[in-house]
Formats: sequence, C-alpha cells, structure tokens
Amino acid sequence: MEGITWLTHRFIMHGFLWRLHQDHHKKGAGFFEKNDAFFLIFAIPCWLCIMFGLQFKAYWVAAIGAGIALYGLAYFIVHEVIIHQRFKFFARSNNTYIRTIRWAHKMHHKHLDKHEGESFGMLFVAKKYWDKVRADNKRTIPRQTPVHRNSNFPGQNSGA
Repeated sequence: MEGITWLTHRFIMHGFLWRLHQDHHKKGAGFFEKNDAFFLIFAIPCWLCIMFGLQFKAYWVAAIGAGIALYGLAYFIVHEVIIHQRFKFFARSNNTYIRTIRWAHKMHHKHLDKHEGESFGMLFVAKKYWDKVRADNKRTIPRQTPVHRNSNFPGQNSGA
C-alpha cells in the first residue's frame, strides 16, 4: 500500500484533485480541511469491496477492502495523530522513527503548491531524512561518561 499511497499522493492529490488537497498545505482556520474528503474517497471503495466481496463470496475482493481499511487506520494514526498532531498523543516523542517521518513530512509541506514536491510517502522515507535525524541525535544527546572498573564507588572493586 505504501507504493499506492506514494503514487496517489503524487499524481492525484498533487494532480487533478489538488483543489481538495491544497488546504492541507496552506492551512486555514478551523479543525477540518477539504483534504479530509479523501477519507470518503477511499472509504467508499473500501466498504464496497468488503460488502460485495463477502456477499458474493469473492473473498479476495473483501481482502482488498480490508487492506485498504487497515492502511486507512495506519494513515489516521501516523498522519493525523503522530505527524500533524491533530490529536495530542505523541506530541513530545523523541523516537527516531517518529522524528524521521515528521521531518520528511515537514519537507513535503515546505512546498506550498502542487509542483516540485518531495517525500510523498507516509511510512517509508528516504535515507536523507534518516541521516538528518541521526545527525541531530548525535549533536543533541549528551555522551555519558563510562564508569571505569577501578573507580572508588561503594561496592565496586577498587582494583586492589
């Protein structure tokens, strides 16, 4: 699904349906965006696949619908909760993966129009974003001083 997401985001959301996605890049007032309509755009075929797949015993069609639904759940959790923090659950996470996908998405949003974008995926991001976050980690995490075996802390061997 990540490949489908990348293609959909790049060529549909940043293509002929830019009018729906545009307010996601140029945030206006209010909690809801036109971009939220993509929930229905993806939920309706998902629901139809599950319903008709089960009704006509075409379980592979129902499995496609279930896959879309599970990816939709992942999208909600990762994109809306973790990245954009529309719901404040992971607001101060120092997890490297979370910081990396947030940074990649921030680089995606630095482009305010539909052209010349980058980082159209959601769960998998380019190596350059990992490298940037790891470099940041090395600069900001203080190095711990190792405890030597022959130091004179209580209960340790003083080397004598």
